[in-house]
Amino acid sequence: MLTLKYITENTAEVIARLAKKNFDGTGIIAQVVELDSIRKTTQTQLDSTSAEMNNLSKEIGMLFKQGKQNEATAAKEKTTELKETIKELGDKLAETEQKLNDLLVQIPNLPHDSVPAGKHAEDNVIERQGGKIPELYDGAAPHWDLAKKYDLIDFELGVKISGAGFPVYKGKGARLQRALINFFLDNARDAGYLEVQPPYVVNAASGYGTGQLPDKEGQMYHCQIDDLYLIPTAEVPVTNIYRDVILDEKDLPVKNTAYSACFRREAGSYGKDVRGLNRLHQFDKVEIVQIANPETSYDRLTEMVNYVQTLVEKLELPWRILRLCGGDMSFTSALTFDFEVYSTAQERWLEVSSVSNFESYQANRLKCRFKGADKKTQLCHTLNGSAMALPRIVAALLENNQTPEGIRIPKALIPYTGFDIID
Repeated sequence: MLTLKYITENTAEVIARLAKKNFDGTGIIAQVVELDSIRKTTQTQLDSTSAEMNNLSKEIGMLFKQGKQNEATAAKEKTTELKETIKELGDKLAETEQKLNDLLVQIPNLPHDSVPAGKHAEDNVIERQGGKIPELYDGAAPHWDLAKKYDLIDFELGVKISGAGFPVYKGKGARLQRALINFFLDNARDAGYLEVQPPYVVNAASGYGTGQLPDKEGQMYHCQIDDLYLIPTAEVPVTNIYRDVILDEKDLPVKNTAYSACFRREAGSYGKDVRGLNRLHQFDKVEIVQIANPETSYDRLTEMVNYVQTLVEKLELPWRILRLCGGDMSFTSALTFDFEVYSTAQERWLEVSSVSNFESYQANRLKCRFKGADKKTQLCHTLNGSAMALPRIVAALLENNQTPEGIRIPKALIPYTGFDIID
């Protein structure tokens, strides 16, 4: 979340920048500024009253020693009054701080200056693109038909076991999934990322730390008895490794990668865009996360974007990179680049990765800090990216590589699949 200091010292700027995300911050920022003024005044009163009571408590012993019984008794009565005042001020301070926090978590992150204005996905800006869109033979099919033809994915069986959005991968379909996971993890390791294997459920503090709570509570699967949430992405547990941690500046950036299953309710999703693998409740993904020095975090973002580009190039997929406009960005992001690959059979672009810099927004929630040579602590910047999400990658691979003889496997994947064609 945004820091109180930044909001109160740059109020007009904060409101103006939030407007680029189509968020009217006028009212809520005014409330924050007012509550912060009350908080400061109350804290000053509490400190002053506490100091008065401490001094009076010292005087009482002296008065008794000096035989000034009446004065000592009066002083004790005064301390009783001060204790009540201190309690009232403490309660007021706690209540004010809670109200402030409740408001702060409702304020999105500020967009970077380079974020284009816009309200919808149509307003995103194409940064660059590459790869060749293949020309398919007559009779080419979308991936859901190919999955059935070659017995790769059983969507109906998934409905029987769990419900829509939980496919069952079979045979070469399952092997392709495993191959892609290992391919992405090996590439991440070669790029300097340390692999971790995180839990698939997190507590509320972890969801709060990375900004899924309270913003996306309705989109997460909640195990109510244990008050645990199924993770929507490995970003959540991996970034929370560094919650309440003070790192050494010389150890930055910290680079982690993780494979996980991901779980999303996708409430409100419907229509042709959810058919087959296009939108699932459970899917596999490899994530990359960096904890960075604020001075170099945008260099790290460029590095991550360039790295994800190498993955789609190795998979021989036509791709493009979008700089998201303010209205299409996530609640927590300061700058996001989306990767899309082209599905020739569906004749549409499919999002397969988002790479984002959250600046200090998550770190402030997480209390993720670093200590420099001057021994002062400051907030880190956090970044993450999909590297990559499997469902739409699989959809594009199946559709773009289909031939009358079968589905060709990209050269880089063959050592992982153990086969070069699905037939």
